[in-house]
Order: sequence, then structure tokens, then C-alpha cells
Amino acid sequence: MNPNSNPDTIFSAPIDKIGDFTFDERVAEVFPDMIQRSIPGYSNIISAIGMLAERFAKPHSNVYDLGCSLGAATLSMRRRIDQEGCQIIAVDNSSAMIERCKLHLNAYRSTTPVSIVEADIRDISIENASVVVLNFTLQFLSPEDRYTLLEKIYGGLRPGGILILSEKFVFDDPSASELLIDLHHDFKRANGYSELEISQKRSAIENVMRPDSKQIHKERFAKIGFSSFDVWFQCFNFGSMFAIK
Repeated sequence: MNPNSNPDTIFSAPIDKIGDFTFDERVAEVFPDMIQRSIPGYSNIISAIGMLAERFAKPHSNVYDLGCSLGAATLSMRRRIDQEGCQIIAVDNSSAMIERCKLHLNAYRSTTPVSIVEADIRDISIENASVVVLNFTLQFLSPEDRYTLLEKIYGGLRPGGILILSEKFVFDDPSASELLIDLHHDFKRANGYSELEISQKRSAIENVMRPDSKQIHKERFAKIGFSSFDVWFQCFNFGSMFAIK
């Protein structure tokens, strides 16, 4: 269990009718524990987002964390960015997440200011950006909205700016797909989740999270016009990519 979080027991008891997964108050209360026990390599990704932001953030530019949840990526970037006039804009549409995000970020003092915005990331203007982060966010948008958002991000990025995109991946090869899904479930079992929890969480999330393959992500990046892109981290069927304008 994450020592800084309430334990995730949301799916520990049988649920008669499993509804779609939502980022509500219950999830916000246990989110740090849930995410650490559910996403292999999550801590590595968060740490490296700060390293990438330190490298790419420019003076007098904006850094966006779109779908910031409790602000882990924002905090990682805030700790590493040291550029005059640079600000971070953290956006999430969950009021429960936003309230806790404010508490987490207010506990850490930094010269880099953060604006925390409760809004739909599809409605946010992207302007003068040197870094944009979508950390396990894009997969919750409808497939038709993904290209539109990425195109808007590209338009708002400075030349040489970076998009960091973390996602769950799907795989065309059935054997590879089955193996990686099984390894992910083994990871969750090793972190204390029961078979019931794994099954019920999967049922709740399958209608709201529809991941893409790495190839689809790369095809989008190429079509939009990014000059360089690839996978920089992967653990089982989860990973993170960069795309540079």
C-alpha cells in the first residue's frame, strides 16, 4: 500500500451492477495507492517526466499537464524546472481530483508557479508551450477526439517543444497481447489485488478506456507533423512516448 494514500478497496467486495469507472471522490481518496499498484513503472515515468521537462522547458513559456489528476507529473516537473517566466498549467475535469491536487501542490514551495484549472482538456487553449504532458489521459477520450486534441497541442507547441504521452498499449499480435495482459495481472496480484478486484476493475474500465497501439500513436504523430517521436519507456502493456515538434 502507498503510505501517502488510503488503501484501494473500491472493487474488493462483489458489486451487483458494475458501472463505468469514474474519477469521483472515492477514486480520488485512494488514487495514489491505486495507480502505484495498477500501472507498472508508474514511478519511473513520473520521475522521468520531470527530467524531460527540465531539458525542454524554456524561459517565458507554458508547460501543460493535461489530465493532471492529483498532480504527480506537475509536481515532478515543478521540482526540476528552473526557467525564468515559465509556468505550469495543470488541468483536470474532476473536481475531486482538483481539490486534492491543490493540497498536494501547496505543500511544495517552488519558484515555478502553477495554475490549477478545473476544465475539460478538449476546451483548453494551448499557447506558447514548450512541454505538454498527457499522462494516461488520451486513452479516456473518444477516438475521434484524440487526433483533434493532438493537433491542437502541436499547434500550440513552440518549435522544438515536446509532448510526453503515457498510455496503455494494445498489441496486434494475439500471443504477445495475451502474454503482456497476463504479466500485468500478475503485477496486480503481486501488489495485493484479488481476482475479484482485477475482474471487477477491468469490467468497470473497459467501456471508458479504449487504448491504441504504438503504431496508431506513431501514425498520428507523423500525420500531424511532429519531427521526431518514439517510445522512451515500456513495462508490459504500459508505456510512454515523446513527440517533438
